[in-house]
Amino acid sequence: MKALYISALLALASTSALAADNTYTTDPNHTFVRFSYSHFGYTTQLSRFDTVSGSINFDAAAKTGDADITVDTRSVSTGSKIFNNHIQDADFLDTEKFPTATFKSTKFVFDGDKPSAVEGNLTLKGITKPVTLKITSFKCMPHPMTKKEACGADATTTLKRTDFNMGKYAPSVGDEVTVSIAVEASKK
Repeated sequence: MKALYISALLALASTSALAADNTYTTDPNHTFVRFSYSHFGYTTQLSRFDTVSGSINFDAAAKTGDADITVDTRSVSTGSKIFNNHIQDADFLDTEKFPTATFKSTKFVFDGDKPSAVEGNLTLKGITKPVTLKITSFKCMPHPMTKKEACGADATTTLKRTDFNMGKYAPSVGDEVTVSIAVEASKK
């Protein structure tokens, strides 16, 4: 009887552990943060960060989630080595002092069964501000290649460079920066 009781407890514990494991790890090859801004009104400049990592805990049934994302600001890719270095200078990202930016969610917002936004705090250049990422697409399913449970989303927000002590040339070079995030993450 004691062995049956212990077996039942172990089964319950392992079921609870499996049910609680809703953690997804970002895919470094399919997760990018892109940003765009007006360059003196001539063009919209498009750039991205090549190194993004993090984890997302998502429970569709409970309509809850949290995200913890880190961006290596030294991985900025503008398409020009000169501009990569320029954006990493102290007037902008100041990557020597602040080599990472982080986003930590405070709340997932749902519209029916799907998340529609993620609220949280962005820390960029040592300054933390609340931001809301509007989710424009979202899907979870077994990944066709790995067969692991995976989720993907596109999200967007707009920031002001001046809010993060990066206002050089504003407003001639746009103060408003549109940030677009493509994230794919899977369970281990």
